[in-house]
This record gives sequence, structure tokens and C-alpha cells, in this order.
Amino acid sequence: MPPKKRPTQVTFWGTFVEMVGEVWLWISNLKFSPVLKERFYQYSLLMRVDRPIGTLLLLWPTLWALWLANEQIPPISLIVIFSVGVFLTRSAGCVINDYADRNFDGKVERTKARPLAVGKVSEKEALILFIVLSLLAFSLVLMLNLYSVLLSIVAIGIATIYPFMKRVTYFPQVVLGAAFSMSIPMAFAASINEVPAAAWLLYVANLLWVLAYDTLYGMVDKKDDLKVGIKSTAILFGEADLQIITIIQSFFLFGMLLVGARFDLGLFYYLGVMIAAGLIAWQIYYCRTRKRENCFTAFLNNNWVGAAIFCGILLSKSF
Repeated sequence: MPPKKRPTQVTFWGTFVEMVGEVWLWISNLKFSPVLKERFYQYSLLMRVDRPIGTLLLLWPTLWALWLANEQIPPISLIVIFSVGVFLTRSAGCVINDYADRNFDGKVERTKARPLAVGKVSEKEALILFIVLSLLAFSLVLMLNLYSVLLSIVAIGIATIYPFMKRVTYFPQVVLGAAFSMSIPMAFAASINEVPAAAWLLYVANLLWVLAYDTLYGMVDKKDDLKVGIKSTAILFGEADLQIITIIQSFFLFGMLLVGARFDLGLFYYLGVMIAAGLIAWQIYYCRTRKRENCFTAFLNNNWVGAAIFCGILLSKSF
């Protein structure tokens, strides 16, 4: 059996942990003024640090792809780079989304207290924060190969235009799905320096999943969005929203079954998909009254859908 690249991974991991420890020690020793603390707090709210669901929904497909692209456990360096990159990318996306919606969020019940909407963060500060986060994310990608760098440029472009699509199309969720799924080809490119057809199958399946769960999310703000003129699939689908979400989720699950066949995954994977299917069925049933709080809870439940599929991949690749 050829030797694994453990020494390199251990060296990277040890260096990374040591670096994080030193940075944390430096931060803990800093004496921030109350004003500076307040600025950092408002920036963290703008980045949705207090609401990690978006990061998790972006992270799960990334982990799916990393494990599928590698025969064994992916190099720890890739796991760290992509995980941190997911956090930075999602944070940057939240900032540019709030900047785009700065004139609308104050009129929507769920978003009226956001930092930009209430004036606690200026437009200039938001743009600077977006640029800084984007550059940090791009600096991580520069540690990967050229193919990954080129794909990341496409990903940043899609993520940047997404918030503005709500003005011109009823399908902004499709654009969001395209952005949220770009980590999949990037993971394959970084791992094997190519993006096989099966990876694009996973990309399309994940895009459908994003389209479905973000439509649930859009149902939370449906009444407010109609008042302010924001477009979404939740509005487009009208009274048939749950039926169409069911169809989209069915195609997603079918796509994941095809992914399992293409990557020759075993029983554990299909059990994971079955659990995901059960969770999705519960979501549709729970939203049958279309109450805001029910739709939001169902949206949050998609975190467990992603986790179930990842556990299926992990166990299938391990046994």
C-alpha cells in the first residue's frame, strides 16, 4: 500500500492550529474601546455570524464534493481552506445582499432591524467590509491550483449579482443555487485538477435543493416582498408553492440517487438519502398552513438534510 501523505497534513494542521492560537492570544490581549467593540459587533451582525444556517447550508455540499473527489479522507489542508472559505464567502454574500436591499429591509418585518436598515452601519462601511471579505476568501483560493482559482472568479461573480436579481427576475433562487453550488466543481478541481461529469450532476442536484429550500425561505417574507416589489419563486409559484417545492425536492433526491450510482456509493449513502427524503416530507407537511414561523422552521431543517447526506457519504466511503 502506498504511503499516505500524513506528514504533510500533520505539518499543515499543526501549523494552522499554532497560528490560530497565536492570533487568538493576540486578539485577547488587545484593549478595544467601547466604540470599536460596537463597530465589530455591528459588522458581525451584518455578516450573520449570529445566524450560522447559511454557512452550514453552503458547507454541506462542499464537504460532499470533497469526500466524493478523494478516494480517502481529503487532505486536511483542503478541508480547512474550503471550510474557512465557505464562512468568508457566505459572510461576504450577506453583506452585499444587505447593501442591495438597504432600501427594502426596513419595510420587511424579518429584516427591519438589520444594521444597514437602521443606519448602524453606513453604505461605505458595508462595501469596504464586502471587499475585505472577498479578498480574504480569494487569498485562500490562491493556495489551490489554477483551475480552482478560475472557478472561484466565476463563483464570486455569481454571488455578487445574486442580490440584484430580485429586482429583475422571479428566479433569484436559481442564481443563488448557482452560486451556492460553485464550491462543488471547485472542490473537484482542487482535489483532482478536473471536474468530471458526475460532479456537474451533483452541481445540478444541489442547485435544485437550494431552489427548493430558498423558496421556503421566501415564503416567510412573501407578504412583505409583494408590498415592496421584490421578486421570488415563492411569489411566482403562488398557491402552488408547496406542490412545486415537492416536485423540485423530488428531482433533487433523484439526482442524489444518480450521484450515488455514479460514485459507486454503498448502502449507508442510500440510507442517508432516505433520511433526507423523510426530513423533506416532514418539511412539506409542516408548512401546509403556510405560517411564517412554520416555513422558517422548515427552511432551517434543511441543515439536517445536508448532514444526513454527508453522513451517508462518509460512512459509505469508510466501510
